[in-house]
Amino acid sequence: MKEEEVSVEELSYELSMVLEAMFYYAGVKKEKLEEAAKLYVECIDDALENSDASGSDEVIEIVEYMKKHHPKLFK
Repeated sequence: MKEEEVSVEELSYELSMVLEAMFYYAGVKKEKLEEAAKLYVECIDDALENSDASGSDEVIEIVEYMKKHHPKLFK
């Protein structure tokens, strides 16, 4: 089976879709999913400033930070 190369654009699109799905299950309003995915990147440094989290715990901590600081996105 031959492996296909995946472009940066394709990976970026897939990551965006995964973030939106994650936010949907975290309680983000459906009409705010794209906004939440973009805001996620902007929140990383602030959310993890004094954190010892690593791996998937970092993602969870960022979502919790967003719930606290951007409640308008959530149901």
